[in-house]
Amino acid sequence: MPSGRLPRLAAWTSSLLLAAGAALFGAGQASAAADFGYVALGDSYSSGVGAGNYDSSSGACKRTNRAYPALWAAANSPQTFAFTACSGARTGDVLSGQLGPLNSGTDLVSITIGGNDAGFADVMTTCVLQSESTCVNRINQAKAYVDSTLPGQLDQVYNAIRGRAPSARVVVLGYPRFYQLNGTCVTGLTEGERSAINGAADHLNTAIGKRATAHGFTFASVVSAFTGHEICSGDAWLHSVNWLNIGESYHPTAAGQSGGYLPVFRSKA
Repeated sequence: MPSGRLPRLAAWTSSLLLAAGAALFGAGQASAAADFGYVALGDSYSSGVGAGNYDSSSGACKRTNRAYPALWAAANSPQTFAFTACSGARTGDVLSGQLGPLNSGTDLVSITIGGNDAGFADVMTTCVLQSESTCVNRINQAKAYVDSTLPGQLDQVYNAIRGRAPSARVVVLGYPRFYQLNGTCVTGLTEGERSAINGAADHLNTAIGKRATAHGFTFASVVSAFTGHEICSGDAWLHSVNWLNIGESYHPTAAGQSGGYLPVFRSKA
């Protein structure tokens, strides 16, 4: 064989092996991506209440393709996506009705939970309809509940998630502050009530974050993402009280889901 053929043969063989290796590696990467499973748990902030375009098959849970879990899934195409978040859910509802899709193959879990346990709806109703002192008293009751009872309830949920999905990355998202203080609102709640409500949101987020971190989960605050887009900001990503559709009051709009929750979740997923 002419000597010039050996280098050419060696080069061709090397290229073939490299190509085969790249193909195998690429196939492995594709398989890993194809096997990715995502489960979205939680309450109305995860189901998408306030964003509209609700899936009629989800009934009172009011899940929507405008919610951050559905938006993330649409952009990333996991092989499996289970969306069990439900409007009004408390920790007990997650335990009894949302964990079914979790298994040893689940790679990613997201959840917002705790606000309804702490009495979110009743706090806001009290503050809208009654005096500032009554509002602040009700907020203090909710904060006491967050300190005394909610941590144990969160522990039960987080333990159950880890037990069913031992290898999953779990992202626990918090809640936004509702109001921009000294903003453009001229009617409604007093500035003292708005400040107290914001403080309650911070208190709740701190408690949730501590328990999430204790379980090895990732806590994702959305406060910064919503800064400048609170109620009274002039560019709100949150519904104020809506007497014609009271259930959407104090929930993120579609812009709040896509511009607030989604980027924060994407950065942690």
